[in-house]
Amino acid sequence: MERIGMSQEERDWLVWLKRARDGQMTQRLAAEKMGVSERWVRRLLAEMKEKGDGVVVHGLRGRASNRRIDEGIRARAVEIMKTPDWHDFRPTFASEQLAKRHEIEVSKETVRQWMMAEGLWQSKGRKVQEVHQWRPRRSHYGELVQWDTSDHDWLEGRGEPVKHLVRMIDDATSRSWGRFVARDGTRENMGVLWEYVTRHGRAVDYYTDRDSMFTVAPRPGESKEQQRQADRLTQIGRALRELGIGWIAAYSPQAKGRVERSFLTDQDRLIKELRLAKVKTMRAANEFLEKEYWPKWNTKFTVSARGTEDLHRPLGEGFELGSALSHVEQRIITNNYTFSYYSKQYQIAREDVQAGMKRQSLRVELWLNGELKARYQGRYVKIDECGVKPSPASKSKPAKAGRKDHNAGGKSQWMDGFWDKPSPPLWQLIDQ
Repeated sequence: MERIGMSQEERDWLVWLKRARDGQMTQRLAAEKMGVSERWVRRLLAEMKEKGDGVVVHGLRGRASNRRIDEGIRARAVEIMKTPDWHDFRPTFASEQLAKRHEIEVSKETVRQWMMAEGLWQSKGRKVQEVHQWRPRRSHYGELVQWDTSDHDWLEGRGEPVKHLVRMIDDATSRSWGRFVARDGTRENMGVLWEYVTRHGRAVDYYTDRDSMFTVAPRPGESKEQQRQADRLTQIGRALRELGIGWIAAYSPQAKGRVERSFLTDQDRLIKELRLAKVKTMRAANEFLEKEYWPKWNTKFTVSARGTEDLHRPLGEGFELGSALSHVEQRIITNNYTFSYYSKQYQIAREDVQAGMKRQSLRVELWLNGELKARYQGRYVKIDECGVKPSPASKSKPAKAGRKDHNAGGKSQWMDGFWDKPSPPLWQLIDQ
């Protein structure tokens, strides 16, 4: 047999085999040089008597691989990837969706080669970027949860607008939960926090940006010591304190990089999956998150924490989660046992009146479902609306501009829409 078609490795193999055959070297040494077992050398020497030099040439040389994918399957896959809904798919995600939706099981590298051959994908060289020193993960599940919102056109203009995804991701494991909400406000974020606590328990700390939902802006000329002594809290800050949950502020997007990077994955994968599922409403989008996306995310991207303990803590017995996660303000009880709240007057029921109540502070809670409650010295009292407080006559003196930060003198948007219509069940309200 001619040796012209042999590779260099096959030529070397032939040299070692002939030396072993002629007794110029041992079979063990030939096996070491060829990188095979001694038993395989003996087998090749036996076949060499019949096949001659061709014993070192692979049997499939010049023939199609037994693992070659049928051309019809390739053509079907390429046709699917050329449809408009797949126009921005990358090889890895395309490979997953071909298997899930069309039962075409091929590797991501095979899909990559198909896409490149059809002009559907162009490989790009990686650029050297500035390296950011990553903060190591926390040790335990529930030790630290990163909390943020991504503003994006999640439904790509289909149906009703869905712009805000509130996400909570565990720092140690990357286990995630979140909801689409109508707007990125205190009420909606409290709703997502309520559901997280109900499902998983109370995390040790939350890590957020310095949005006005979480922190009160310092007053002009105020020192850090004065800020600390004032201890001003937003509604979410107060709620976290009442829940016994710590809060840590991030001073840059890189500081909360885990949730920021997860949003990049969402903006690639989630948008495409919502498109393929033909989702057009916020309610349907949240159902898709709960039943499809989060289970798959947590299976694919969750890692094991270094510590085995789950540091989430249950709520104490009898603790009112709705009380903590509500809009809370203090009111003074008048001499006739009434108080005003947003231009309305409320009367404390006679059976709940106590001696010494007059001119005392009353905690008023507006719950997420729109229910108004009042609590005096830790006990709820029954209240009834008794009329609308008349608006004072307007004065010529210009009003002082209110501060825009929460709970610091500015007009809050918390009450917007509460009195317009009856509130839906609690977990439906964040879909509104």
